[in-house]
Amino acid sequence: MTDYDTVSADVEHEEEIPEDHPRYQDLLTRHRIEKGVEKGITHLQGMHAEGRGSAFDYLLGEATIPSADDAERAAAAHLLLADHPVLSINGNVAALVPSEMVALAEATGADLEINLFNRTPERIEAIADHLREHGAEDVKGLEANARIPNLDHQRAKVDEDGIYDADVVLVPLEDGDRAEALNEMDKTEIVIDLNPLSRSPQVADVPIVDNIIRAVPNMTEHARVLADEDEAVLRSIINEFDREAALEQAEDRIRSGEL
Repeated sequence: MTDYDTVSADVEHEEEIPEDHPRYQDLLTRHRIEKGVEKGITHLQGMHAEGRGSAFDYLLGEATIPSADDAERAAAAHLLLADHPVLSINGNVAALVPSEMVALAEATGADLEINLFNRTPERIEAIADHLREHGAEDVKGLEANARIPNLDHQRAKVDEDGIYDADVVLVPLEDGDRAEALNEMDKTEIVIDLNPLSRSPQVADVPIVDNIIRAVPNMTEHARVLADEDEAVLRSIINEFDREAALEQAEDRIRSGEL
């Protein structure tokens, strides 16, 4: 039997966290963010963002609710149908799901692009190297030779042949004004955010209210299942998805769900 009182969140390797711990996913994400800060890929502000997300995940029951799974399936269909899908990666995403993002890119034919609020050459290179260590062959975002219109600061910088040119963009764990700016560019926007009331999911075509460590593998699995389906099937999945209902169901779960 595991003595939970002896399990510390301050572990050297994530394998030390027992998978049967009742707060396993929370301890895992906390550990990965801390290691991301140590490695220089995650900004200290990312730790605060992760803390807010953990609170919402706890209220969701730390599980993928049915409406989130529907959103993840619709997101996979969007990525498969896209002419130029791009998966945006910030410091928290790189720390939490590097290999999972690489797998999703491979399953959907999407590009991986680094986009940061606190952008420095050192962080960009550290994240690119981290993604390559987890299987990425091509990483965009190093040049940042274009800008998202109506958005100030470093986070407006994107690659012209990446996010700027994309028709479908996955922007997980993103700030609301950037999500709004991408929406104004008429891109199909997929957002992963544990708070259904924040601006990012509110403006997204496909709001996924789920923990990113569950959402990205779920999207990849859906994409693999749907890979051989024809366009009509994929468009049917997209058309049947109700974004307003998904947001409402997530809010209802947070407000009244059993913990």
